Amino acid sequence: MNINQLKYFISVAEYRSFTKAANQFYISQTAITQQIQALEESMGVTLIDRSRRPIMLTPAGNVFLNEARAILERMDMAVSRGRDASTGLVGTLRIGYTKGYERSNLSNLLRSFHQEYPNILITCSRCDTDMLAAGLLNGDYDMIFTWDSTNILLEDQVCHRLVERVPLIVALYAGHPLSGRHTLNRMELKGEQILYMSPSGVGDSFGDSHFMELYRKAGYQPDILFRSSDAESILMMVAAEEGISILPAYVTNKLKDADNLVFVPLVGEEEYEEIRKGCHSYNLPLSVDSLNAGDVLAATKKDKKMEAGHIKFILMDGIGKSFIDKTVTDEELLQAIREILI
Repeated sequence: MNINQLKYFISVAEYRSFTKAANQFYISQTAITQQIQALEESMGVTLIDRSRRPIMLTPAGNVFLNEARAILERMDMAVSRGRDASTGLVGTLRIGYTKGYERSNLSNLLRSFHQEYPNILITCSRCDTDMLAAGLLNGDYDMIFTWDSTNILLEDQVCHRLVERVPLIVALYAGHPLSGRHTLNRMELKGEQILYMSPSGVGDSFGDSHFMELYRKAGYQPDILFRSSDAESILMMVAAEEGISILPAYVTNKLKDADNLVFVPLVGEEEYEEIRKGCHSYNLPLSVDSLNAGDVLAATKKDKKMEAGHIKFILMDGIGKSFIDKTVTDEELLQAIREILI
């Protein structure tokens, strides 16, 4: 048995004619008849009933036809993969990503990867963070894009790297009292009804505990009206003025002109950690002893940057963009000073 015999047999079965099959391969009818006979002899069975016109396959021939087609398909795939392997890496890369991350730079990353490794098939799945972590550990994914608040980072067998640091954005409806602010911090959201974007959707994940701890550090427990891992559902409820939400910037970046929605940068946790790391790298102190927060505030308010009883802060709103903020309250300043003095 050889590959040509399989091809001849399939052709005869499809045309139900030795003559037409022979014409397809530009050989004589005698030659193709001899090859089919040799195939039958090697197998010890009759594949074609020659007593009928047009010819018919025997029961054994019908079974063998399906197998012969499968053999040729596998042969073609083997040849294709062999050729691909000669030009570089081949295979399948299984990627999982957290809900909402499709709005980020993910498509550009995948495009760049495909340009460099065109013979690798990429498959993508979107699901909750806990399911992503479980899928990676179970071998369902080769890599995942997820938040750094997940417990997957604690696993010894998992390698991880920071892809990007994503700012957080407060999503408000246009008529909300805070919608005119340039920035907000988590402490200012106390008492607001929160539409919470949960990493898991059900609120019992490692990531949920991480974010609840941020509220605790801000001095309160959030009033959560609605919980979901679906950003579109949350934004729809914000637009309906049911509450406000804190979302990753990649969710809101392409929605600048969304109806009845306003997006304000949330400052606090990330910036504070960056300052701490910067001080540590230059061996600068993170706290100061023997000072009173009230005295520091009083001295600060003697600065020439005062205007109508408020200190003017020059803050950044992106690279090369700054603005003047005169909305910082004395209580916020005191809390910040006390944080430094602790």
